[in-house]
Amino acid sequence: MKEVLLLLSIGLAVGIPAAMGLGRFVAAQLYGVKASDPWIAGVTMIVLIAAASAAGLIPAHRASRIDPMIALRYD
Repeated sequence: MKEVLLLLSIGLAVGIPAAMGLGRFVAAQLYGVKASDPWIAGVTMIVLIAAASAAGLIPAHRASRIDPMIALRYD
């Protein structure tokens, strides 16, 4: 789960400034779209965090239910 959160924070650290920088370009190309809309950015970040957390939590939960000795003997 720590790896998932690390990758998520790296992605957000790169993606948020890129989205802010490209926001003006998108606003110039589309009618009625603002360059920076904090509500949309916030909702997008919440959805991304929830999806990444679920994607990491499900396999982590399954792995935590396996007995370590059985997993070592399997290999």
